[in-house]
Amino acid sequence: MAAEGDGPLLTVTIAPDRWVDLARFAKETLGCLYFNFLSAVDWKEEGLEVIARVENLDVGLALMMKTRLGAGQTACASLVPLYRGADWMERECYDMFGIRFEGHPDLRRILLPQDWEGHPLLKSYAVDTPYPPYR
Repeated sequence: MAAEGDGPLLTVTIAPDRWVDLARFAKETLGCLYFNFLSAVDWKEEGLEVIARVENLDVGLALMMKTRLGAGQTACASLVPLYRGADWMERECYDMFGIRFEGHPDLRRILLPQDWEGHPLLKSYAVDTPYPPYR
């Protein structure tokens, strides 16, 4: 894996409806076969942002892909059909942020029980609400 500074790091922000197109371009044209990570950020009023990093390990190229879902929007296309490595990371984003990855083969909670209410990494999540013990 290319370490920071070993090669170019490109950052591209794209509309949600072009998310899969960018990932396909990265894989097929840029040769980014390695799926490094996927996560999200809650920007509160501005909405949720999904972030993924893919890499071409042969040439040391890294591509940071970002898409802003917008206020109140919680759906994003799944990258699992292109990158199997996105599977559990998308499930984690669903669990923690409530982002529904359309086309995901098994979108369900991965860290919290299925009956858990809410998504703990959202800024609107009430941290002072008492919850039953996890285990």
